Amino acid sequence: MDIKIIKCAPDKMKKKPSDESKLGFGKIFTDHMFTVNYEEGRGWHDPVIGPYNPIVLDPTSMNLHYGQQIFEGLKAYRGKDGGIYLFRPEENIRRMNASAVRLCMATIDPELFMDAMKKLVLLEQDWIPRGAGTSLYIRPTMIATESALGVHPSNRYLFFIIVGPVGAYYPEGFSPTKIYVSEEYVRAVRGGVGNCKNAGNYAASLYASEKAKAMGYTQVLWLDAIERKYVEEVGTSNAFFVIGDELLTPPLSGSILPGITRDSIIRLARSWGVKVTERAPSMDEIISGIADGSVREAFASGTAAIVSPIGQIYYQGREHFINGGKTGKLTERLYNEILQIQYGEKPDPFGWRMKISG
Repeated sequence: MDIKIIKCAPDKMKKKPSDESKLGFGKIFTDHMFTVNYEEGRGWHDPVIGPYNPIVLDPTSMNLHYGQQIFEGLKAYRGKDGGIYLFRPEENIRRMNASAVRLCMATIDPELFMDAMKKLVLLEQDWIPRGAGTSLYIRPTMIATESALGVHPSNRYLFFIIVGPVGAYYPEGFSPTKIYVSEEYVRAVRGGVGNCKNAGNYAASLYASEKAKAMGYTQVLWLDAIERKYVEEVGTSNAFFVIGDELLTPPLSGSILPGITRDSIIRLARSWGVKVTERAPSMDEIISGIADGSVREAFASGTAAIVSPIGQIYYQGREHFINGGKTGKLTERLYNEILQIQYGEKPDPFGWRMKISG
């Protein structure tokens, strides 16, 4: 399927950021976006890269009422060699189509998805920042657009991709974060859609997240929805703990997102000879392990921050400091290794890096 490209008029183009230290995350977007529409019986049609514009929806658009909204997040990196790289983009495509199947939405052809991403990134390559730790964030999204009330899968969808330059996800940068353990509220339950990048999962997380922020904490540590005792996720990221000489992370049991960075960390750590176990620890195990020193490190993983060290946890009215509130050695090594692979600064033995220019 050929993608039509309509370039933004020069007088309508936005001013690019001059200070990369003030990019923040998710605040700035480029001049162009990709769109393609789906209609039952016709399939996907009219793929276009055109000027970044508002989306016009009927008030009865089904995404506004019944939550058929999914998305992905990945990045384009500018290497020191001038090349432009993507990191495991085929996994984002696979995961988005898995989310679409679970929410009874139309899947999108992987070749069209990849072609659209590459063309959009290359068209907007002057927006890709050059500073350390910066990148061009890519947000593919699909929403239901059938105009109708009454609960049923939509027969129309809009798939779009927007991009924008970003800096560090957390204001702390690569520094230990403070985590609040939520016992009252849960993010997702097994059998639901917790393993999808569905907008509703994020809406469900907001109340506890705001409560945590008001208390001075960066993110929420979510527990399982049934017993409220087993670790699941950290905010919108996967959770890891170094207990003794073992790297531990909760298994993909249906209520947490199968993170691409999570998978990268597991494979990388195992290649170094680190024992990696997929098991959900209880909070009692974590707290007692912090007390006796067996919990040596903790971190969260995700596309936005890659690896985010956890320095302290608030649980049942008390603060518990991990590794004296400092970043652990394995945490730092994993962060640096993945970052350098992403920017083309180190060999990529796994074939994760995709060079699209330069």
